[in-house]
Amino acid sequence: MSSQLQRGEAFAALHRAPGLFVLPNPWDAGSAKMLAHLGFPALATTSAGLAFALGRRDAEGRVSREEALANARQIVDATPLPVVADLENGYGDRPEDCVATVRAAAEAGLVGGSLEDASGRADAPIYPLELAVERIRAAAEAVSGFDFPFTLVARAENYLHGRPDLDDTLRRLVAYAEAGADVLYAPGLTRREDIQAVVQAVAPRPVNVLVGSPALTLGLEELAALGVKRVSLGSNLARVAYGAFFQAAEALRQGDLGAMGQAMSFDRINELFRD
Repeated sequence: MSSQLQRGEAFAALHRAPGLFVLPNPWDAGSAKMLAHLGFPALATTSAGLAFALGRRDAEGRVSREEALANARQIVDATPLPVVADLENGYGDRPEDCVATVRAAAEAGLVGGSLEDASGRADAPIYPLELAVERIRAAAEAVSGFDFPFTLVARAENYLHGRPDLDDTLRRLVAYAEAGADVLYAPGLTRREDIQAVVQAVAPRPVNVLVGSPALTLGLEELAALGVKRVSLGSNLARVAYGAFFQAAEALRQGDLGAMGQAMSFDRINELFRD
């Protein structure tokens, strides 16, 4: 899949194929190559994973659009797989900001991306519905003019911002689907009945579910049975890696070399990165 058209078509086809697929989230070229080696069909960037790699806090606007898309380009170039991106809130409030972001994402080689309805402001964390819909509609109209399939994901962020309002979340996701979103996503849902309600509300549009939280006890087979089309992990893989690193370094600081024996071998990693 060397061309953006081929990658875009392949990614779109994953949403039409039977069953559920896993969309893991690398945070750099090396983690992307490892995931490709394991046989995953596509990759998605992680805003939190990138923020942590840069030594910054996430969800505070400390990573610019330019930095995020430069990281995305490195991931795109690392493997022949389709890559989509966490485009946060489009890096601006206006519909025009969302349009500029999806166009820049396409220029970076991406074949999809998600836009969230979180404003980044503590006093009003979620955009009003009318503005949120206008943002998705503008982005959908922009990507419809691309010469390759660009899968647009609309995210309803209520549950990540202390607003566990299922009715409002469903209302938003249905409105985003009607505005042109290809995939719908409400991160933070953990209850079976809530996930099922989302799947039914936006059908036949595919639904993404965030997995990795201990609060979500449903396995992949159970999510597939509910009609979920794909799952992603957000920053989970990055946090697994950073957690193992921190624990090993903490033990080393205390004079314990035991964790060093658990390291992946140099030869195995080196071979994974062979061009």
